[in-house]
Amino acid sequence: MATVLLVLLGVALLLVAVVFLLRRRFLLSGLGAVTMWLRPTGTARWSVGVAWYGGDVLLWYRGLSLSVRPQERLSRADLRVESQRTATREDVGLPPDLVVLACSTSEGPRELAMDPSTVTGFLSWVESAPPAS
Repeated sequence: MATVLLVLLGVALLLVAVVFLLRRRFLLSGLGAVTMWLRPTGTARWSVGVAWYGGDVLLWYRGLSLSVRPQERLSRADLRVESQRTATREDVGLPPDLVVLACSTSEGPRELAMDPSTVTGFLSWVESAPPAS
């Protein structure tokens, strides 16, 4: 009986790992998908995830999750980049070569961190938003 439970537990853990890896592969395979760290301003914790930006919305999916729904949905029309800087020692958990963008959104301030090679494309996407009416 104990052996059967251990085998079932092992199969369940293997299934969760496979689903997690397939989800990440699917998220990164989309056009406009980039690895992006997100931190609501005022908190010290960064979360890594995958962001899809295209059309008029940025969808951010937490990296360590099995959810198929985005944890953040930021409208391009409401997203304003206030400043940009390089990651510092105070940005615990971030690789040192990332660029941090301080943004204002309709949901409140956010900080986004990404590779320098991603910043230009992201800023072009933000700035190409149609004028607000």
